[in-house]
Amino acid sequence: MDTILPNLYATRPRPLSFAPTLEMRAFLLRRDAGNLLIYSAPGAVDDADAIAALGGVSRQYIGHWHEAPVGDVAAVTAATGAPAYAHERDAARAALEPFPEGPAGDDFELIPIPGHTPGATAFLWDSGEHRVLFTGDSIFLRDGEWVGAVLDSSDRDAYVESLERLRELDFDVLVPWATSVDRPAHALTGREDARRRIGAIIERLRAGADH
Repeated sequence: MDTILPNLYATRPRPLSFAPTLEMRAFLLRRDAGNLLIYSAPGAVDDADAIAALGGVSRQYIGHWHEAPVGDVAAVTAATGAPAYAHERDAARAALEPFPEGPAGDDFELIPIPGHTPGATAFLWDSGEHRVLFTGDSIFLRDGEWVGAVLDSSDRDAYVESLERLRELDFDVLVPWATSVDRPAHALTGREDARRRIGAIIERLRAGADH
């Protein structure tokens, strides 16, 4: 596994079947409150031994239901032994249980961001050194640019409202599910830089663009 930041590890990348110029990863958060795996991606099966060596994972959190079939969540669950959960509005489509009630620790927050899918969810993790925001496909990295993904099934108005919510968050690392092939799995940022980049996505979506 690749070390992204202290206590944050990325599985090896795998190309998206429907967009081969993009690749997906899952991410291990090493925490005193219990390790978590964010997103589902086949690389987690390849790196199952490395995940176990880092202490394993107690739960998997899925950012949106597309990750379950494309990321082969059943295989990841079998390889890691950790149950996988999704937002209740996406759980049935993903054939998963809804997120458990109660916090996963004071350092970890679930943030509903409907729009890309009804149950799209962001995760904000305070590692002690960084505030890391996981946005699934609602914001991803294409050739280093922050972009969105409005599908025919997406709710554009809800998507914009969710991006407005994300724009107000305090974070310094963006970690999406997908990035362009052979590009970094994350983006370092600052408060004003993040506001500007998310604001640009909002403007494009309001103008009718799909990204």
